[in-house]
Amino acid sequence: MTSRGSQRAISDRLGLQADASAWCTIDQIPQPPAEVLRAAGTPRLRPGRAPALDVLGNVLALPFAPFVMAFVYLARGGKAVERLLAPTSEKQRLRTKHQDEKRRDALAAEQGLDRVFDGNWQAEAGQFLLRWYSHSPHDERLVLVTQGDIVLAAPPRRVSGSREKLMEVVARLSAAEATVVDPFHGEFETKILLLRFRDGSWLRVESETPRSELHMHLIREPLADS
Repeated sequence: MTSRGSQRAISDRLGLQADASAWCTIDQIPQPPAEVLRAAGTPRLRPGRAPALDVLGNVLALPFAPFVMAFVYLARGGKAVERLLAPTSEKQRLRTKHQDEKRRDALAAEQGLDRVFDGNWQAEAGQFLLRWYSHSPHDERLVLVTQGDIVLAAPPRRVSGSREKLMEVVARLSAAEATVVDPFHGEFETKILLLRFRDGSWLRVESETPRSELHMHLIREPLADS
C-alpha cells in the first residue's frame, strides 16, 4: 500500500491512485547496433547532464574526499570489530545474510539479470528501452502499479530535488502489455525489479532501497508477479 504522503503527492501531481510505487533507476544503456539506432530515430541513450548546482557541489567537495574516505575506512574497521565481538546468534545472522547475498548475485548472473535488459533490441523491452530517455532525460522514474496499468513518471528535465513536485506521466503500459515482477519472488532482500513484456522480453530497474514498496506489493499480491 502506498504511504499517505506518497499517495497525496501522486494524486495531486498525477491524478492517480497507486497500489504501490517506488523511485527506480536503470543501468547504463548499451550501445545498440547502428541500424537499430537509425530505425528508432537516433534516440537519446543517456540521462541529461547533472544540474549545475550538483556539479558545483561535487567540485567543492573534492578537497574533502580524502577525509571522507578515511572516515569510511574507520567505519568499516569499527564494523569489523563489532562483528568479531558480536554474540554467536548475530554472527550467524550476518553469515546467513552474506550467503543469501552471494546466492542472490549468482542467480542474477545465471538468469542474465546483471544486464539492463534481455539483449533483444527488436523485442518490446528493447524498443521501450530505446525510448527511455526520450520520454524524460531525468535519471530516475517513479514506477507505479495502478488498477490495470504500470505508469512511469519523471520530471521533464534532470533535477537534483523537487522530483515529486515536477514529475509527470512519461509512459504507461497496460496489464496486457507488461507486468512488474520480482524475479526472486520475495526470497531475497533486493532492489531488482523487472518490467516483463508480453513477448517475454524484460527490462531491469532498481529501486532506491531493498524490499521497496513495489517488492512488498508483489509479495502481498502474488498474482501480479506472474
